[in-house]
Formats: sequence, C-alpha cells, structure tokens
Amino acid sequence: MLPVLILALTALGAALLRLWSYRAQMLEMARILEETPAESNLSLTVGMPGAVPRRLCRAVNARLEAGRQLQLETLRGEQELKYTMACISHDIRTPLAGAMGYLQLLDEEPERREEYLEIVQKRLGELDELLEELFLYTRLQSGALPLECGKTSVLPPLWDALAEFYPQLEAAGIVPDLRFDREDMAAWGNAEALGRVYRNLIANAIRHGGGGLTVFAEEGGLCFSNPLGPGPEPDTAHLFDRFYQSNPARGKGGAGLGLAIVRELMEQMGGQASAGTTGGRLEIWLRFAAEP
Repeated sequence: MLPVLILALTALGAALLRLWSYRAQMLEMARILEETPAESNLSLTVGMPGAVPRRLCRAVNARLEAGRQLQLETLRGEQELKYTMACISHDIRTPLAGAMGYLQLLDEEPERREEYLEIVQKRLGELDELLEELFLYTRLQSGALPLECGKTSVLPPLWDALAEFYPQLEAAGIVPDLRFDREDMAAWGNAEALGRVYRNLIANAIRHGGGGLTVFAEEGGLCFSNPLGPGPEPDTAHLFDRFYQSNPARGKGGAGLGLAIVRELMEQMGGQASAGTTGGRLEIWLRFAAEP
C-alpha cells in the first residue's frame, strides 16, 4: 500500500509541477503581450513540452501577424489618401487660381474683358475636365460603373474621337497617321468605353507628345504611337499609375488620371493596356479580349 501511495504522490507532484510550469509560462506570455507595442515584430516561443502549448503559441503568433498586417495596410491607406488629396488639391487649385486671377484683372483692365473672359472659360473647362476624370476613376475603382460588353466594332469610336479632337490636333500641327488594312475590325468590349480610351490616348499625345500621332493595328489590338516630348522620358512601368506625371512640374494640364482610366477600362473589358518606348517614340498598346 505504501509504495502505491508514494507513486501516487510522486505523480501528483509531477503534475502540479507541470501545471505550475504551464502557469508560469502563460503568465510570462501575457506579460510580454501586455508590454509589447502593437507595431512590434514580436513572435512568441514556448519552452514547455506538449502539443497544446505549441498550438496556443502558433495561434497567438498568427493573431499578432494578422494585427501587424492590418496596421501596415491601414498605414499604407492613410499615406495613399494623403498623397491623393495632395494631388487633387494641387490640380484643382491650379485652374481655379488662374480663373480667379483673370477675374480680378477684369476691373483693372476692362478693355481686355473679352480676352480675359475667354481665358477664364478655358480654366473652368480644365477644372470641369479634372472633376469628370476624378469622378469616373472613383466609380471605376469602386465597381460602381459595370460595363456591358459584347462584340464591338473597334474603329468607329476612334473616328468619333479623332473628329472630336480635330481642333486641338490642328492647333498642335498634328495630322494623325492611320494605318489599317481593314475597317471591319471587331473585338469584345464596350463602344462607349472604347471611345473614352481613345479620347484619353489622343489627349495624352497632344499634351505630352512631341508632335505627331500614329495609330495602327496589330493582331489582337491597336497601338497609339507618338514622338516623345521634351523633358524626362516617361517611366513606362508607372505610366498607368494614377496621378503619374513624367514631368514633376506638372505644367501641361491634366490630373494624371487619363492613362489610369485607360487601364481600368481595358481591364474591365477583359483586355490590357501596356506601354514602351522605342526609337524616341512612346507606344501604348491596347490588347482586346477574345470573345468568350
């Protein structure tokens, strides 16, 4: 009987010792968690044997990592919002300040009233275009502008876009060079969205190109090509990023959203937009989706 009692007491003592060790390590883990800042890269370790403590440790570490990732995403979101607001503020203030300046000059130089009013109208038109681009891009990003796609003629929206920009093209001395073997090209897409894509690419060539615009077809898509303008060569890896400007001076108008909208619209139609430079020219490729 005595040996059995001794064994029982020994087993009980071992169990109590193990429980005390568990408790001590749990308290230490709790203390570390309480004293560790949320942004820390802490990962807990466990020295006690057994599957349960290790499983608990892994679960705690997984929660810590999830919290860190959430905090990083929140920080990135805040930084992106600050950058976006700074860009929007700059681009809205520029045409608005110009319009206000000329309105003030009306009282000082009434003889130039017509000239100044024309400039004010132009600046307000730039502001309206900027706000339209911001609104469109926001709707595309949020998924609030779903596109109904189908088999669509590729070139009629291009003819309409070129006709709309005829005064600007003529003023810039640009005669578009159009190279198409056939005019019955069709692709999976949306005619209205294609028209917007073409208008943005034409506007980009006028504003930032070195004069000239060539549009030609290759199997599965179109290419818009124009000579590079003065200044730094565009970074084609970021050309479709929102608010991207190859010239930090941002002096040629536009909000840097035109090509971002091009990419969004092409992707929503199942296609792609890409860019590259070759021989002193910028080439922007539109790859259309195959009919599903």
